[in-house]
Amino acid sequence: MTATSWTNDHPWRGIMVATALPLREDLSVDYDAYAAHVRRLIDDGCDGVVPNGSLGEYQTLTDEERARVVRTAVEAAGDGARVMPGVAAYGSAEARRWTEHAAEAGCGSVLLLPPNAYRADEHAVRAHYAEVARTGIPVVAYNNPIDTKVDLTPALLARLHGDGSIVAVKEFSGDVRRAYEIAELAPELDLLVGADDVVLELALAGAVGWVAGYPNAFPATCARLYHAAVAGDLETAIPLYASLHPLLRWDSKTEFVQAIKLSMDIVGRHGGPTRPPRHPLTGESAAVVRAATEKAVADGHC
Repeated sequence: MTATSWTNDHPWRGIMVATALPLREDLSVDYDAYAAHVRRLIDDGCDGVVPNGSLGEYQTLTDEERARVVRTAVEAAGDGARVMPGVAAYGSAEARRWTEHAAEAGCGSVLLLPPNAYRADEHAVRAHYAEVARTGIPVVAYNNPIDTKVDLTPALLARLHGDGSIVAVKEFSGDVRRAYEIAELAPELDLLVGADDVVLELALAGAVGWVAGYPNAFPATCARLYHAAVAGDLETAIPLYASLHPLLRWDSKTEFVQAIKLSMDIVGRHGGPTRPPRHPLTGESAAVVRAATEKAVADGHC
């Protein structure tokens, strides 16, 4: 068992797919399709799932829908440890409530953004994570300064880890140089790839997991890419990475949900529509995603 492998003791490691949520044409949640999707992801070599992230359109879900999505994921995964729900909320109390729900459902860990209702300072960020960590379930921090306007810098991550509030970080800043500073300041903090289009760079820099988007459409190939990358098998990893990168870079674009769902539909993995304010890709953007997806299929990716 390598340090980058999924285990019940470290259930946030390996490939944890930030799952897209299949919707029907009337925009209701298709829970049966979601359960089938979770099972297929794990059968195809992914280690677990991350429901209720941005890719799962959690901001548009009712409380009842959000809770049922987690329960569906746990049942479909067959092992709650393989489920790491997003528990982001405007208030720390609500984030803790979603974390308690995850713990009750048997999940192995949770993924938590910093406060995003305003630009929280360090004191507020540390208090936020400490409040959620009191539930006792392992907390993975999600650094997305682009969207939250709150940057979990390497120094702040080291303090959060020293506080006992987090076990890992999903790093989405896009700055791969941070991997080395995080390792220097918090060597026991697990680094997880947060953006698909830097998976090779962060894997080579010591990442032990990938919170991934495009495995929703190409799970088996993405699993091969990840395992080759963390093993340093560049002969395998670089060609796969180059072939998939026209799609992987969409994970860092504003329209990532629509792009991944379109790819899913093209390859026969039901993604369905998105809820407003997101609207389907049209014109050149849709054509680019479609062409890249069809080329990936033609190249044998699955």
